[in-house]
This record gives sequence, C-alpha cells and structure tokens, in this order.
Amino acid sequence: MQWNFDHDRPIYKQLVEQLQIAIITGQYSALEKLPSVRDLAMESKVNPNTMQKAMQELENLGLVYSKRTSGRYITEDQALIAKIKREMASEKIRQFMTDMKQLNLSRDEVIQYLKKEEERHDKISGV
Repeated sequence: MQWNFDHDRPIYKQLVEQLQIAIITGQYSALEKLPSVRDLAMESKVNPNTMQKAMQELENLGLVYSKRTSGRYITEDQALIAKIKREMASEKIRQFMTDMKQLNLSRDEVIQYLKKEEERHDKISGV
C-alpha cells in the first residue's frame, strides 16, 4: 500500500482515510486479517501509537474488529462499507464544489472542465 501524508492534517486522520479507501476499494477484503499495528506502522513510517489510534478509530466506525488473540479483521458488513464509500464521496464532492465556487465558476463551466479533464485522463490512461 502506498502511504501519502500532508502536513496540514493529523497523521492518524490521514491513516484512517487511507485505510478506509483500501477497504472500500477492495485492497483489503471482507474478513481479511490486517497486518499488525507494528507492521503497518513500519510500512507507513509512522509511530506505532499513531497507527494504534487510527486502528481504534476504524474499530469505532465498525470497519475493523478485533479478535482478542489473533488481531484485527475487516468487517463483512457490505452495507457499512457502501455507506462509508458514499460518505467519503459526498465529502470530496462538497469540497470540490466549495473550491469551484471560490473560483467563481458556473455549474456549466464546471461540467465543461470535468468533461475536458475526463477526455484528457482517458487519453493518458489509454481508455
């Protein structure tokens, strides 16, 4: 897994977000055992306490659950995973719309830019 952090937000929140994305996109499958906190911390180059805090947050959200002696696992609750995916998408769209309004772009201009970027992206990715 590729870990990317910025300095504007707490690392543990970024860990939660990146792990959520890994779960909702299937990088981690339902009922799959996660690597240990220590292993994930080493892989992501963060303090194990920071990773532990992120894992606790994922447990609080219900995306991860613990088995006392064998570690943490991904939930099999597909409805919850879909709900988290919708919430994350909605948040990104709200932020995008806020950014576009700050640029004083109309709805039609935003749609035109989106279409152009989609075409450019398709050409680059060979779609």
